[in-house]
Amino acid sequence: MTQELTRAQLAQMIDHTLLKPEATREDVAALIEQGKELGVYAVCVSPSMLPVDAGGLHVAAVCGFPSGAHRSEVKAAEAAWAAADGAEEIDMVINLGLALDDDWDGVEADIMTVREAVPRPVVLKVIIESAALSDERIVHACQRAESAGADFVKTSTGFHPAGGASPHAVALMKSTVEDRLQVKASGGIRTLAQALAMIEAGATRLGLSGTARILSELG
Repeated sequence: MTQELTRAQLAQMIDHTLLKPEATREDVAALIEQGKELGVYAVCVSPSMLPVDAGGLHVAAVCGFPSGAHRSEVKAAEAAWAAADGAEEIDMVINLGLALDDDWDGVEADIMTVREAVPRPVVLKVIIESAALSDERIVHACQRAESAGADFVKTSTGFHPAGGASPHAVALMKSTVEDRLQVKASGGIRTLAQALAMIEAGATRLGLSGTARILSELG
């Protein structure tokens, strides 16, 4: 499949992302203009940057980012404000401490609180920070995200010292959710080969900041 992807098809799998804390509104405007030129699916920005004129691109915003250690009610309020300001997709971070404590009921309740605040058609992506979890915990996190009503499970924030996406984690997440949820790979994807490896493993969306460089490898 990945060998047959055109540049335009790959672009339509990309959330063109700018989440640096020092990003300015001018930077976000430039991100959107570049995203339109590249033909990406969506732009992903911090909720404080909303609303934006995305020029026909979909808009995603993060929630509880990057630590995930916020109170569930705070995450829910942040997600609801972002949706009210035009975000069609919310990328929330799980409470990683609860996951490492194996408090899976707590993890699910946290996700469900956000889901209830942003019901469909808002798309909810759940960032599990896969590099910081064992395989067993990755499976549990995906199962609880599904039970809580998520639309996607997502590998990483790109900010955790444990690292970002890996084909192994993506494949494990895909095998857990199968076709019931989608999988987004993000964090540390800097080359076309890495992007294609994530898609081959089962990712249907990619979070990229170096989008132009990666797409340029396709000519």
